Amino acid sequence: MCCNPNEDVSLSKTYFMIQVLRFNFDNKTLIEKAFAVRLTVFVNEQGVDPDLEIDGHDEEAMHYLLMEDESVLGTARWRETKKGIKLERFAVLQGHRNRGLGAILLMEVMSDTKGMHHRIYLHAQADAVRFYERHGFRVEGDAFLEAGLEHRYMIFGPAK
Repeated sequence: MCCNPNEDVSLSKTYFMIQVLRFNFDNKTLIEKAFAVRLTVFVNEQGVDPDLEIDGHDEEAMHYLLMEDESVLGTARWRETKKGIKLERFAVLQGHRNRGLGAILLMEVMSDTKGMHHRIYLHAQADAVRFYERHGFRVEGDAFLEAGLEHRYMIFGPAK
């Protein structure tokens, strides 16, 4: 198994041989695995400054790992902000993209956050906007730069 059953981690669901693990910052074993994915995708592939990627908000966030057998394939997190629930740090390792894994991860995060009755939003990289639109998010406002990459502010749900 990937983790000690005595640690504070919960198995959300199993999709075929895919598992989504939910955990908080106190689970050092799993948070290091999440950081490894984020550093690979955001820092190594996309050139984001590591100091921007590890941003000081991890302690307050709920984290997720997407796993197949013992292999970590992706990660995400969400946290409460003054604007609502912010979904962040969605990353799937390069060799596992375009298999629907990001959608599984997003569905799991959404199942945990939708019932909170807060605005759910995110900052989508420009090339991920269509993915989020397919899952009920809509663009609001103009494009902006974050960590040197073009992003769009997106909100879950229909326009008001």
